[in-house]
Amino acid sequence: MTDLVLRSRRVVFPDGERPATVHARGGRITEITAYGDEGTDVPALLPGLVDTHVHVNEPGRTEWEGFATATRAAAAGGVTTIIDMPLNSIPATVSEEALSVKRTAAEAARPSVDVGFWGGAVPGNAPDLPALHYAGVFGFKCFLIDSGVPEFPPLDVAGLDRALSTVDALFVVHAEDPTMVVDASPSPHFSDFVASRPMRAETRAVATAIDAARRHGARVHILHLSAAEALPLIAAAQESGLRVTAETCPHYLTLDAADVPDGATEYKCCPPIRDAANREALWKGLSSGTISCVVSDHSPCTPDLKVGDFATAWGGIASVQLGLPVVWTAARERAFPLAEVVRWLATAPADLVGLRNKGRIAVGADADLVAFDPDEPFEVDPARLHHRHPVTPYAGARLVGTVRSTWVRGVPAASGTGRLITREVAA
Repeated sequence: MTDLVLRSRRVVFPDGERPATVHARGGRITEITAYGDEGTDVPALLPGLVDTHVHVNEPGRTEWEGFATATRAAAAGGVTTIIDMPLNSIPATVSEEALSVKRTAAEAARPSVDVGFWGGAVPGNAPDLPALHYAGVFGFKCFLIDSGVPEFPPLDVAGLDRALSTVDALFVVHAEDPTMVVDASPSPHFSDFVASRPMRAETRAVATAIDAARRHGARVHILHLSAAEALPLIAAAQESGLRVTAETCPHYLTLDAADVPDGATEYKCCPPIRDAANREALWKGLSSGTISCVVSDHSPCTPDLKVGDFATAWGGIASVQLGLPVVWTAARERAFPLAEVVRWLATAPADLVGLRNKGRIAVGADADLVAFDPDEPFEVDPARLHHRHPVTPYAGARLVGTVRSTWVRGVPAASGTGRLITREVAA
């Protein structure tokens, strides 16, 4: 039984921050007392972050990323729980058998943080969804547009209806309408790529997903929202009582399409980064609660797949290690408190997937904790990133906020401290 006692004048609780001492034993938070009690001082104490949108790619494309490197990067960024997407691994996690393969690979990698799994909804696998859900996946990912990999094809409207009517589960949707997206012409200019995937493609697909949620009374979560013009649709759905939620990502909240240099394909992701006015509208969506979560959509690949132009390069940004300082740097410039950032990156993602013992500092919760210095500046050095290939659009960025230490169930995060987790009954 390991005792851990940490204290800070800035302990971030679900209702705000205050001085306190946090006691943990046996992997759980056992007591919260006054700051004056004896313990190890840290600048700020946060709950471990929960990143529900991570592409680990192992097995099958482990050369892109693997559980050992992805979870080491997560721990370095204060993330203590990740939920792995059902692609781009081979096999994709679209059956119980594939889930077993994925779990075996993850366990063998001795992850540094806790790892859970999404299942996938693809054409023809609706009969597999109940068993996959029962086996413990946190819900089902689907695409309404080509995913970029042949083993994970998209659903049309009929396929989405079939999936939603098969199992009462959380469905997380990549929402872009393929009829409104055009093949990008080879070009070094980011603006040409953005024009090929316009905001109206997202807005129409969000409407499609909301309509399906209405027909089936289903839980539908819009992934990596980049188009602020879809926010009124999501807000109206929420106000009408539909079980519709949404997330966005650090890159959509901080980057500006106008600033992307020619040929800088490390900025390419789908849907794309958009302009500054759209970025600020996303912040308003967060402030209003229409968007509940900020997650990484960590989607790495080998460096050779990022070579070329914006039409041919792989679309994905690897940032699981940098989400906290990236978002905190931008949030404090907009006068958001640290507690709000923690809600977006920890509590709300945990609640989304039903992990009531994660993402919060409370008696009985897992002692997943982060010592964070919210005032310490640093410059992003790709050589200090732990994901497999340190390609990043944040290279050289000056950020504020450094992770000093990360604990998983009261133990310093290291190879083997993570566990495989499943959907809780309370979800």
